[in-house]
Amino acid sequence: MPLIVAVGIGIAVLGVGAGALLSAGGGEDDKEADGKPVSASAPADERPSPSADPAKDQAVALDKLLADSNNSRDMVIAAVRNVGKCQNLGQSAKDLRAAARQRNGLVTRLAGLKVDKLPANDHLTTSLNKAWKASAAADNHYAAWADQVAGKKGCKKGHARVTPQAGAGNRQSNAATTAKEQAAGAWNPIARKYGLTTRDKTQL
Repeated sequence: MPLIVAVGIGIAVLGVGAGALLSAGGGEDDKEADGKPVSASAPADERPSPSADPAKDQAVALDKLLADSNNSRDMVIAAVRNVGKCQNLGQSAKDLRAAARQRNGLVTRLAGLKVDKLPANDHLTTSLNKAWKASAAADNHYAAWADQVAGKKGCKKGHARVTPQAGAGNRQSNAATTAKEQAAGAWNPIARKYGLTTRDKTQL
């Protein structure tokens, strides 16, 4: 009888020990699986990269817009010169109206850009808007002048008759030049800071 009891106690001890070992082993596995930080196993290229300078991003976007701002300058100069000489009046009027649309398109594109991180952004955008709107108005006035010159008695000895439309075009052109000079003054410090293109009033 004592021998049976001793065997039974031995089996019980072995059972408890085995259970403890299994329990301990399972807990260690769980610790390794659950306790390991997820980010440590993530590939380096999936980790968030440092944020870019928002002001530089805005400056680069505006620089791309400004690069298109004087695309129609040469065409406008040639068209106005031709009107003054009573030459190619129909084509000149068409070119001038196309230039006006291009200037108005710049105003629309500028409105779609975020420039709130740029220094003096209010002054810069106000100057650009004034410049491009005045240029568009001047182009339309000169186009109307071309239409007038093409009419009866519009030319005299190869020179276009000066009309109120021509005068209005000159006034708007002068206003555009003043605004472009102001815009260049606001843009160029930004361009130099970020290594972008500086521009004078004739390039806007």
